[in-house]
Amino acid sequence: MMSRAERSHLGDWWWTVDRALLAGLGALMTIGLVFLMAGGPPVAERLGLPTFHFLNRQVAYLVPTIGLILAVSFLSLRHVRRLALVTYSVGIVLCVLATKYGPEIKGAHRWIQFGSIGVQPSEFVKPAFVVLAAWAFAEGSRRRDMPGGLLALVMLPMTIVPLIMQPDFGQTMLLTMVWCCMVFVAGLHWIWVAGLGGAGLLGVAAAYEFLPHVRDRINRFLDKDPSENFQGFWSKESFNVGGWFGTGPGEGVAKRHLPDAHTDFIFSVAGEEFGTIACIGLVLLFAFIVMRGLMLARRSEDIFCRLAITGLTTLFGLQACINMLVNVRLMPAKGMTLPFVSYGGSSLISLALGMGFLVALTRRRPRTALLNRDEGLAR
Repeated sequence: MMSRAERSHLGDWWWTVDRALLAGLGALMTIGLVFLMAGGPPVAERLGLPTFHFLNRQVAYLVPTIGLILAVSFLSLRHVRRLALVTYSVGIVLCVLATKYGPEIKGAHRWIQFGSIGVQPSEFVKPAFVVLAAWAFAEGSRRRDMPGGLLALVMLPMTIVPLIMQPDFGQTMLLTMVWCCMVFVAGLHWIWVAGLGGAGLLGVAAAYEFLPHVRDRINRFLDKDPSENFQGFWSKESFNVGGWFGTGPGEGVAKRHLPDAHTDFIFSVAGEEFGTIACIGLVLLFAFIVMRGLMLARRSEDIFCRLAITGLTTLFGLQACINMLVNVRLMPAKGMTLPFVSYGGSSLISLALGMGFLVALTRRRPRTALLNRDEGLAR
């Protein structure tokens, strides 16, 4: 056991990091492997791959994922912002390049290839955008000569326009909701927040009118004919068949019909094989992580930390909510993964970056360190 008197980087980290938050993230990763053992094999068999292909690759992805969370969690506030700036700048450039040179997958250009490795740059833009927007809001409230609010306002269209070009309406909606939440926490009057919400509804209506793939997804969601909404039917049916206690590991049927049983619809597979009670437990675990993050944000005396923690926690929680709502057929399909549970390299690494930021920002810091930081910024 490490002593509080030990003045090493590792000792300082251990006594200042929020271990409950880390434990929650570790539990999510473990549960994800268990659920992937159920959802991955049928998809692998359909593709002619080894039975545990996706499980083995997920384990391989988890090694750098855990390493990245721990490495980023050691960063100071200044280095968190610098890493976010670099990640955001590179990510936006790659998002634009993906629209021109990326492969078309399901009618969208969201990926860019580096040899045999595919990367979805928008996943990395999300946490970096939250940190930079929090910095802009914080500096605007701290310094009268800094137009932080205007900068944060300009950042939103700079970020979502490349996503709309791909098109990626789900990520656009997610980032806009997180940004509105940060605007509210930053102290903007609720009338402005209501106005932003109205603008968001107009955006949804415009997307339905002018984006065929969005219109098609919404129409299929509203259509009760199983032949027109194949994934929606089987995702809902999996919960009906599983009941409270599930059919048992490996006994599910829906996963043999769901093409994305290992990614977007892994929650449905879990509902059939492990039951509604297991799914409720998973929801409570996500709720614990979100509530823990918001509680730590409330305790923080630093405006930047409070806003960034709130934004990153909201981003994490909303993504989980959207995925689970799609699985129980309360929302149209969005192509959004369940954090740390669904299979995916880009998703895991980008989540690791975001949660690394969160762990770094929630570390307990002496008030004198924050004051010295502010004086350094003023100079």
